[in-house]
Amino acid sequence: MYPPRSQRSSEKKKVRRTRNTKIRIVNVILIAAIALVGLYYMLNTREQQPSQPANSEVVQQEPPSGSEDKGGGALNQSDTEPANTSDEDSSTVNEKPGAEPGNTGDRSGSGTSETSGVGGEKPATGTNPATTGKGTPGKTGDDKGTPSTSDSSKDVTIHFVGDIQFSGKVAELLEKNGYDYPFAKLGSMFKSDDLTIGNLETPVTHGGTGATDKTYVYKSSPKSLQAMAAAGFDAVNLANNHILDQGVEGLVDTLTYLNDYGIAHAGAGMNEADAYEPAYFERKGMKIALLGFSRVVPVTSWKADGNRAGVAEAYDSTRAVEAIKTARKKADLVIVVAHWGEERVSTPNEDQTRLAHEFVDAGADLIIGGHPHVLQGLEYYKGKWIAYSTGNFIFTKSTNEETWKTAVFQARCSREAACSMKVIPYEAALGQAVPMLDDANRLLLEQMAKMSPGIRVTADGVAIPN
Repeated sequence: MYPPRSQRSSEKKKVRRTRNTKIRIVNVILIAAIALVGLYYMLNTREQQPSQPANSEVVQQEPPSGSEDKGGGALNQSDTEPANTSDEDSSTVNEKPGAEPGNTGDRSGSGTSETSGVGGEKPATGTNPATTGKGTPGKTGDDKGTPSTSDSSKDVTIHFVGDIQFSGKVAELLEKNGYDYPFAKLGSMFKSDDLTIGNLETPVTHGGTGATDKTYVYKSSPKSLQAMAAAGFDAVNLANNHILDQGVEGLVDTLTYLNDYGIAHAGAGMNEADAYEPAYFERKGMKIALLGFSRVVPVTSWKADGNRAGVAEAYDSTRAVEAIKTARKKADLVIVVAHWGEERVSTPNEDQTRLAHEFVDAGADLIIGGHPHVLQGLEYYKGKWIAYSTGNFIFTKSTNEETWKTAVFQARCSREAACSMKVIPYEAALGQAVPMLDDANRLLLEQMAKMSPGIRVTADGVAIPN
């Protein structure tokens, strides 16, 4: 016989309740498992994400536009230039670096009057970069390429860049976009290092008289120096073939404005002693000397001699070598910025190599070159780095594509003057330095390696002697 219907119904309900309870338990377990997996995935993904961009030295990178104005920038040039236009006038006989400039100037000591804020200790007014450090002590950016020392946090990080001028088409661009435009894509790189040095290849003045014997004559607004200081520049080299484009008056104004904005200078002055005198800096307990010399001088009257204002020249290297030896006795690290070589030539000539070796033999620890407007290779000579040409940095844009390539050269040095060298690729666009990315970055580093016999350049830009 079958059990009563009520009993059968009760048993069925009990079975259903048991089954439903099991289903609910399984569902709860599955939901908990899914939640745990999701939580694990979120935590794991967050850990894998980088805390900062791949290149922490550059903020808001954009690829080079490739569409910049290709006109020239000299004040005495028309806006429309021929197809073979270049940054400099290569046909000017007196500016050829291979020969001594003609003795077309007098030696009467013009421009010897004392000017407030110029000469003597550098700088006399404004923030003194020789005693004021930058950034947080020990915070020196990229750790790659650090020289082997007992305490790398005490190393100084120094950035070097190439030729800078704010004249002609660059000036037009800055009036439109603001005077901070040239440095807008650099991020905080120059603010967080210990020292930033460039080659100021223009007088900064509202006055002066333009040189009549040159094709390219520059003149830049003082607002440009204010922007340079704000971008993190500490010092500039003035030993070049444009700093007297507006005569001694232009040089006096330039020195005064540099002092006002707290940017130190080397390589030119109101007399010979001032021109060859180093700028000194104190960084992390290290004393650093900066000197500038030029082997490209348009005319003899531009040379600082006795009480005559001008640039520190190196056609005859005697005074330059003596200045280096003197600085060597006073400083832990000696830096020389040299203006030399041939325009748009990617290989250093014999004069560059000879002078670089002389400077190292005299006591220089770093040699940084300029003037060719294109990059040249690196050399590691007797344990010291030589960068033969840093190219343009903030400049007009010619039709020669090699002049569009540049780099920030980063040296990290110990108190024992052991330095590393790193190349950070940039494009010298019209009036602005733009980071090179991806293939452009890789190709420039490969090009630097090919131009640097005995040097290997890693994918990160670190130069390593073979």
